Amino acid sequence: MLKKERYKLFVNHFATRQPDAETELHYDNPYQLLVAVILSAQCTDKRINQVTPSLFQRFPNAKALSEVTPDLVYDYIRSVSYPNNKAKHLVGMAKMLVETFNNQVPSDINELQKMPGVGRKTANVIASVIYNAPAMAVDTHVFRVANRIGLTTGKTPLAVEKELVKNLPEETIHIAHHWLILHGRYVCVARSPKCSICEITSFCKYYQKAYKITNIFSVIS
Repeated sequence: MLKKERYKLFVNHFATRQPDAETELHYDNPYQLLVAVILSAQCTDKRINQVTPSLFQRFPNAKALSEVTPDLVYDYIRSVSYPNNKAKHLVGMAKMLVETFNNQVPSDINELQKMPGVGRKTANVIASVIYNAPAMAVDTHVFRVANRIGLTTGKTPLAVEKELVKNLPEETIHIAHHWLILHGRYVCVARSPKCSICEITSFCKYYQKAYKITNIFSVIS
């Protein structure tokens, strides 16, 4: 199967079945999403959603967050991964959001990455989710699923990002990020992909290869 055809089948399938796919992080505004995404690094969305309600109640905006010490923020996020570093990043991000960006979360990926705790993946999430920009955030789920399906062959997150952006229709890039994440989170899981319930095996390179090998062993036995 040609890669162009696989991309077409991928988009058609998920556009039909998950037309409104979105992040599972809870937020009410760009500031809250930025905080949540910074916190979500190497941590589950479920855990972040448990932490952020009290955090947002205490620090409802960037100004409130910028005026406290990381030690105070730590008390609200101690249950997430790397809370010390993330507390420092959140306060530093808030200060820059207030002082440099006039309390407006930037839409430009390069501008976003100037803030503490905001790497390329986080910047892409903000650009795509808030501004519907054609940006592809590549986390472990996206990296794994894109390569398994056969959409990409990249060895690094950046390589996978570039390949997806190049081949996906521009208007689908911001939502394709969620298609890949959700498929990786609930079906194409890391250790034992749930191929028996997967609806895209007909164009999945991983499944076709595994199924072929299984058939060969069946014939031999």
